[in-house]
Amino acid sequence: MAGSIHEGPEFGVGDFVLLHDLTLDAFMENLKLRYSKNKIYTYIGEVVVSVNPYKTVNIYDQTYVDEYKGREIYERPPHIFAVADSAYKTMKRQSRDTCIVISGESGAGKTEASKIIMRYIAAVTNVGGQKEVESQNEIERVKDVLVKSNVILEAFGNAKTNRNDNSSRFGKYMDINFDFKGDPIGGHINNYLLEKSRVVHQQTGERNFHSFYQLLYGAKDEKLKEYKLVRDPGKYFYVNQGGDPKCATVHDRDDYRSVMNALKVMGFSFAHAEALWKIVAAILHLGNMDYVAADDHDHAGVSDDKLLGNIAELLSVTKENLRKALCSRVIAAGGQVVEKQLTVSDAVYARDAFAKAMYDRMFTWIVGKTNEAIDPKASGIAYVGKNTVIGVLDIYGFEIFDNNSFEQLCINYCNEKLQQLFIELVLKQEQEEYQREGIQWQHIDYFNNKIIVDLIEAQHKGVLAILDEACLSVGKVTDEMFLTAMAQKLAKHEHFTCRSLNPSDKTLEHARDFRIKHYAGQVTYQVPGFIDKNRDSLFQDFKRLLFNSEEDILQLMWPEGAQNITETTKRPITAGTNFKNSIIALVDNLATKEPHYVRCIKPNEIKSASAFNDERVRHQVSYLGLMENVRVRRAGFAFRISYVRFLQRYKCTTPHTWPTFAGTDIDGCKRILQVLGHEGDVKYGKSKVFIRSPQTLFSIEETRSQKIPTIVLFLQKMWRGGNARRRAKKMRAIYLIMNRFKKYKIREYIKNLVDKFRNVKKMRDYGKSVEWPRPPSRLQGLVQLLQKVHGRWRANMILKDVPKPEWPMLRLKVLAAAAIGGRRSDWGSRRKWEGNYLAMAGTESKDNSNTADFVTKMNSLKSHDQFSKVLFSCHVKKFNKNNKPADRAIVITDKLIYKLDPKKKYKAMKKGIPISMVTGVSLTPGSDQLVIIHLSDENDLVLCLQNLTREERVGEVLGTLCSHCHRMGREIKVTINKPVHCMLGSKRRTVIVRPTAVNGGATFKKEGNDIALMWPES
Repeated sequence: MAGSIHEGPEFGVGDFVLLHDLTLDAFMENLKLRYSKNKIYTYIGEVVVSVNPYKTVNIYDQTYVDEYKGREIYERPPHIFAVADSAYKTMKRQSRDTCIVISGESGAGKTEASKIIMRYIAAVTNVGGQKEVESQNEIERVKDVLVKSNVILEAFGNAKTNRNDNSSRFGKYMDINFDFKGDPIGGHINNYLLEKSRVVHQQTGERNFHSFYQLLYGAKDEKLKEYKLVRDPGKYFYVNQGGDPKCATVHDRDDYRSVMNALKVMGFSFAHAEALWKIVAAILHLGNMDYVAADDHDHAGVSDDKLLGNIAELLSVTKENLRKALCSRVIAAGGQVVEKQLTVSDAVYARDAFAKAMYDRMFTWIVGKTNEAIDPKASGIAYVGKNTVIGVLDIYGFEIFDNNSFEQLCINYCNEKLQQLFIELVLKQEQEEYQREGIQWQHIDYFNNKIIVDLIEAQHKGVLAILDEACLSVGKVTDEMFLTAMAQKLAKHEHFTCRSLNPSDKTLEHARDFRIKHYAGQVTYQVPGFIDKNRDSLFQDFKRLLFNSEEDILQLMWPEGAQNITETTKRPITAGTNFKNSIIALVDNLATKEPHYVRCIKPNEIKSASAFNDERVRHQVSYLGLMENVRVRRAGFAFRISYVRFLQRYKCTTPHTWPTFAGTDIDGCKRILQVLGHEGDVKYGKSKVFIRSPQTLFSIEETRSQKIPTIVLFLQKMWRGGNARRRAKKMRAIYLIMNRFKKYKIREYIKNLVDKFRNVKKMRDYGKSVEWPRPPSRLQGLVQLLQKVHGRWRANMILKDVPKPEWPMLRLKVLAAAAIGGRRSDWGSRRKWEGNYLAMAGTESKDNSNTADFVTKMNSLKSHDQFSKVLFSCHVKKFNKNNKPADRAIVITDKLIYKLDPKKKYKAMKKGIPISMVTGVSLTPGSDQLVIIHLSDENDLVLCLQNLTREERVGEVLGTLCSHCHRMGREIKVTINKPVHCMLGSKRRTVIVRPTAVNGGATFKKEGNDIALMWPES
């Protein structure tokens, strides 16, 4: 309705009620336009008209489920989901039983529509889940079984016809039970009139039921071998009469696997599944059973004894008992039991009846087994409250074939009953709504097909009653006699005729044809076979045979086989009466429910996705009564909607009601219609406003469409402004929280720091071992400053007990320790460092007995080279680039390094080496006194310190050089390794320390390209 308007004018009108001209031509034109635009659904009020697209359309996924779930039917474009959701909502909200009636002719898409509805209901139920996992799993199992049941029923109940590749050859009504929360808890399936004649005969171009081909094409080779079958349908009479057994749109091999999986899900045991396929195989073999005259009386005999044995094995009966049942019958009369041999023609008839009956009973048993699987009482779900039901009716459509027999009469009678119910319920719904809303009802003229229904089902004078009477007559009664009886009793009925009543009608054949003028059109029926099909008789011998089978399923299917041969039984109800009673019960059941309708239309006979046969579609529109439906809906008012929803949808059209209306909903609706000038074309009910003409609705919608862009812009502006303000408020709050948090972190950090350093003054290392906690980013600079302060305080605490004159020495030791970094265990840290050892006079002198010569020379050098102070002096063993060791004295001043010859009164060897040329120092980790001073001219000083007391002076040399270079603003590289390397005369040399005798003294020796320091062991 309103939701369908916005599909766009290029798609036509989404609701036939809103057509400008209410004519059949306008109806057809709109339907054809929508079909050409791939719009396969159109509304008639709350009825969905569905046109078979003959192709896959992507409009059934979860996105579409979400779009229609919980929405009113007019809020979204036409879709079958809307009807399914409407039925579900009515059932859930009002606790009322509902039903969905799907009708249309064969090939119009009824079966597919029912499956789509089932999938939708499964998708929208139990979404939130149950508290108990077991209950949730059971609900999911029930949903799976409900969906999977279609797979099995289609396999055994559907067949390819000339009009439909997957035609349902039975009627199906499924009740789905729901608990008070709206979750499915079970269901029940009723099946109607399986077309079992198809088991033994198919018209050209048609197939038998799918199950036969699924077995032949889908079963494994070893399984076919077990069943004595070959993978060629052409070998079996019951499946080769229609011609080509293949069907392009049916995939028998894949479907066989799907059926086996569905049987497992449904709770069928493997043995039961095997038994079903054995029955199908037995029927295939039975079709190939030929008879020969065994004697001159034309008594029948089996021509193929091996084939007979195969059938007996599949049915788990004895070969001889099967032979007797097929070739003779036992008659009990007057207490006597007589065995009568069958003629060849009687035997063929009995064989076919046997095959049909077996398949029919098997199908009925499958339906019963399915009902056991979905029985709400046996499902195990504990539920309280009212148990409500949604019924889904998928039943054969109106059929007109070239040869219309007893089955077509029953099918068309069913459609007459459903059409009668449809019109009555639609009228009833309209009347009830008008009365409920206080709107005056006006009479509507429509075709009432009750006269046709009575023609078929009336007691004593209806077609079915006349047929039953013929079947009950004593003696041989023929189909021609039945036709004559109808001509006599129905001669004055305006909807019945035959050749004897209308001799001038050459289209009717004498003694064969009669014609009924149905609401959907005239149908000519051929009477041959009517009596046999209505009697639906099967010799008791077959029932006893299968009851005595070793297969338990066959025993369950044929319980009447337990009766004694001489036991007198009531005459069984005829097939026609049984079908009539079931359809009357079905209609009565549907009448108690809230109905919803899907009317399916077949666009062409060639199954094309693009062809639209106007004549065929027009015929279907007529016999489905769609125009009558539109007229009923349009008789008074084309559109009706509750005041709440009308005001909510259209309040934007006037400034008096937008954005909010202060008064009641009805006052708001009246105000809108008054301002827009449509008050004269509406009526006000108790809860709804009724709009008479579609033009008024279109005008209101057009006004709304013009207002929407302005409203959207306003909403966008307000939303953006509100969103910006919300973001600004949020940001302010964030910054405030961040600032407070930072302050909190700073306070906590300072508290933590105070706690950690509270007692450091009492600690031995004055807090050196205390780990500083990681500071917040804002305190990084402050913490670095505090660390420096703590370091200076700690140094002050350490130095306060050290005499001030010793501070320079302590500084040297600290620098030496940092440079060595624990890589040498003994480096003289515990002794006092004197520095200028060669200048020490008197008793203090341990190294130099010629102190005066040394002092005199150094004063001379000091005057000449202008250095300020001697930092370190000591005797050494030196090794030069010429591979010669020599005794020398080394003096380190604040500017130069001197090499002196102690044997020549400390004469300077060449000029002093500038301290700036020193690039590094290398030591060994041992106790030797090897020191290599690396120079930038690649002629390093390779020295071994010597003194009479064997003091450790390596650390002092290192500390002296590091301290002086540090003051000059540069750092030197310190290497501690074994061996060590040096550069002499720009050549890389390796120095190795080798132990020697104590008396020998330390000296250097050349070892190939290497240098060895011979160090006396202590």
